[in-house]
Amino acid sequence: METIMVYLDNMFAGLPRTPEVERMKQELLSGMEDKYLELKQEGRSENEAVGIVISEFGNIEELMAELGIQPDDMQEIVPTLTEEEAHAYIAAKRSAGFWTGLGVWLSAIGVAFMILINTLFESLGSSTEQDSLGIGSVLGMSGLFVLVAIAVGMFIYSGMKLGRFDYIEKEFQLPRTLLMTLQRSKASFALTYRVALITGVCLCILSPVFVFAGAYLNDTYAVYGTSALLATAGIGVFLFIYYGNIQGAYTKLLEYQHLNAAKREEARVERAVGAIVWPLATAFFLFTGFVYQRWDINWAIFPIVGILSGSFSNVYHLVKDKKSS
Repeated sequence: METIMVYLDNMFAGLPRTPEVERMKQELLSGMEDKYLELKQEGRSENEAVGIVISEFGNIEELMAELGIQPDDMQEIVPTLTEEEAHAYIAAKRSAGFWTGLGVWLSAIGVAFMILINTLFESLGSSTEQDSLGIGSVLGMSGLFVLVAIAVGMFIYSGMKLGRFDYIEKEFQLPRTLLMTLQRSKASFALTYRVALITGVCLCILSPVFVFAGAYLNDTYAVYGTSALLATAGIGVFLFIYYGNIQGAYTKLLEYQHLNAAKREEARVERAVGAIVWPLATAFFLFTGFVYQRWDINWAIFPIVGILSGSFSNVYHLVKDKKSS
């Protein structure tokens, strides 16, 4: 039956998506299913039953004539994703999310390592204070740049893994059986995604507790608390990116294909803005940290940017809706 469904989806891919066409498609599917089951009861093999059903139920020209559709009304044929392509895309998104999330966490660990090393060397005896500060700065900066370099490599690698799926950004369709399979997979993943999201939010919200607890003891422990804050918040961000990528893959396959050209353009604009805003936020985070030594509070840049990104999305949709009305 899967072969018949795929054949029917491809057969109707170029026809206008009108209620009449959808009704005809459902009637054909019902008739094909009945004929297929009848042939199977007669003892026909799978291939024989499928071949007879496909050959007996007309062709695209007959359908167009019955529906009164002229060749000029035909839409551009939308490619159909295979099961292998869909699962390969989900696997690539999962892998890209892992490496991107790990890269973000390593970047946070790099900053935490630099702060920790500088603080440890500052706590050495006063007789060697100048040498300790110099060694601590060199070791801290070296560790930071090494970890950031590794993180950048992970970002590039994750982007390369998704590069071969650029065609999914365009319009496509899914066979009925694959659509149902992906819907079940997304439903079973929903609980995992919610738990990961809640855990990540809790980690980000609770991470400043390390700073407050350290400040309660003394200033030195407050700096250690900042390192713990970055490491903990980094884990939360990793959860957002990793599980968000998997959820995004299901959303893209199940929902993106139904968006019209305007909606797809909105999605592209939002991604383009995000690609600019988040690197700028990271650069501002590092600048305020290195120049003004405000690692204790500049972590708030990222949640603020997240809120502003969501606000931009809402405002953009309102402006587009107002222009179209």
